[in-house]
Amino acid sequence: MRIQVLSVGRKAPRWADDAVEHYARRIRRWCRFEETVLKPALFRGDVEAVRADEGARILSSVRPGERVIALDERGEDPTTERFAEWVEEAAPSGLVFALGGPYGHDPSVRSAAWHTVRFGAMVLNHQVARIALVEQVYRVLSIREGVPYHH
Repeated sequence: MRIQVLSVGRKAPRWADDAVEHYARRIRRWCRFEETVLKPALFRGDVEAVRADEGARILSSVRPGERVIALDERGEDPTTERFAEWVEEAAPSGLVFALGGPYGHDPSVRSAAWHTVRFGAMVLNHQVARIALVEQVYRVLSIREGVPYHH
């Protein structure tokens, strides 16, 4: 199984990178895990143009057949168990998690996504969402592998 996290953003603070790497090391015991950070589009006064540019770059980074889960405030709130089912279902084809830039996802990303999810009604800081995502990926893989992390 291949899992990739694609995010639009600038260089992350060390605390965020350290937290993501903590879970990434654990995840890599069970599958191929990659994180790719795409540089944000230059803002020239047009939010839609920024979203379109970033959305096109996100979608061009997805390999044929891979399933995309977009993190977006308009998404659904799956339980951890439901999230685990999605990961299991996507395992044969590969799974890409897409985190948008400061203006969110372009509609093309949401349309192309297999699922769109959020971590709750409140919007999270980009780095906190990134950490929460990787922790949840580790959690669902620990369920899959029978590791007593999820209680």
